[in-house]
Amino acid sequence: MHAFDVLGDPVRRRILELLAGGEQSSGDVTTVVRAEFGISQPAVSQHLRVLRENGFTTVRAEGARRLYSVDPGPLKEIDGWLEQYRRFWTGPLDALATEIARGRRERRKAAEESD
Repeated sequence: MHAFDVLGDPVRRRILELLAGGEQSSGDVTTVVRAEFGISQPAVSQHLRVLRENGFTTVRAEGARRLYSVDPGPLKEIDGWLEQYRRFWTGPLDALATEIARGRRERRKAAEESD
């Protein structure tokens, strides 16, 4: 399965968002995803399996619990693919940062002049 096929599903993206905050048990992930998407526990387990089998997550056993965490490997591959497109937003973001800094300087200067 291609990385974008895996991440094309909103449930799997949400699971990765949850795991980005740190390792979580499958039960904790299931509780949040079931509440937000209204899907069954087996459906959440299937999404976790797809993420694991495609390298986006790792799982380790701790007693009866299964603890999931993000595996950054596939995300690095996606980031590498996106590199060719960064020029479309990097320039405008740099320009925005310049304008924000200019506005701060002008406000500081105006505040100093009024003192």
